[in-house]
Amino acid sequence: ATAGKSASASIGVLENNNMQARMDVSLYPLANDYIPAIKDVIQRFNSYPALVVVTNEMSTQITGELDVLMQAMQREIRTSFEQHGKCIFVMKLLPL
Repeated sequence: ATAGKSASASIGVLENNNMQARMDVSLYPLANDYIPAIKDVIQRFNSYPALVVVTNEMSTQITGELDVLMQAMQREIRTSFEQHGKCIFVMKLLPL
């Protein structure tokens, strides 16, 4: 989570754009022990103070400024691939 906080601080300079968006994200790790990878990415998403994260049984919705959201997603997708190996991210994006 500490890495996510420092990452969000460097992303925060882009918050002046003001275009808000919401992304619906589902993660499907290609491993038998898949729960830790899902919990890990949700915890990292929650470390970004500029993003609002809502998790339910089916997916996680992340809302915030579009540039911040997209850069956070790129960073956390890469981290998930590096830490947990092969996994599938399914994302839907809606401008607000």
